[in-house]
Amino acid sequence: MTPPELRLLVDYHYWARDRMLDALEALPPEAFARPTGNSFGSIRDTVVHLYSAEWIWLQRWHGASPSTPPPGIASLSGVTSVRAAWTALESAVRRYVTELDDARVDERVRYRNMDGIEAESSRWTMLQHVVNHASYHRGQVTTMIRQAGGAAPLAQDLIAFYRERGV
Repeated sequence: MTPPELRLLVDYHYWARDRMLDALEALPPEAFARPTGNSFGSIRDTVVHLYSAEWIWLQRWHGASPSTPPPGIASLSGVTSVRAAWTALESAVRRYVTELDDARVDERVRYRNMDGIEAESSRWTMLQHVVNHASYHRGQVTTMIRQAGGAAPLAQDLIAFYRERGV
């Protein structure tokens, strides 16, 4: 992938994230933390997992291998606090992606996963993983929103983003 293609993918990622968060803001606050029986236990826990995973990958792109979640995640108790933290993280991710050139996009990065196992991936595949991982869990969140009686987010499909952008 080229740097411009990666930047477009990052644009899509945050466009879809914002649609999810907008739908979550329309839910009653208690629905955000209510146990759902899904993968992470609640909408809040699923959304915080997405935020945490993205933070971990950003650390890996910078050469670190965190073994714990990001600091402060316990304070992310509502949609407003999640949005604020994730918007700050978005700024850091966008800065990082803006600085990538063709050589760095293909460069392989060594890191340890959360279990301490060594791994190596190219920067572009790591970034694609972040976006794909988020898409998977946004689908789960959409289901949980509906189960909580809320309205589903606006379309979050990549093709909808491309059409909206005229790509």
